[in-house]
Amino acid sequence: MSDTIAHLKRGEQATIVSFNEEQVPLKLLEMGCLPGNVVMMMESAPFQDPIYLNINGTYLAIRRETAQQIIVKRHG
Repeated sequence: MSDTIAHLKRGEQATIVSFNEEQVPLKLLEMGCLPGNVVMMMESAPFQDPIYLNINGTYLAIRRETAQQIIVKRHG
């Protein structure tokens, strides 16, 4: 099983490896959610959805369902 953004814990960093382009909104791609970029899990809202991320200095809130489609490699 591959790690996804949804698996990250608060404060944890990872590098985006890949994703299914059909299931990730174009807006996220435009905001830097691309393979090779570093993502940091900032926090999650009540009931764990949405989750708040920092991707290369851009702060985003994305649905957990979308986060489960983005495969990452954890740092450390």
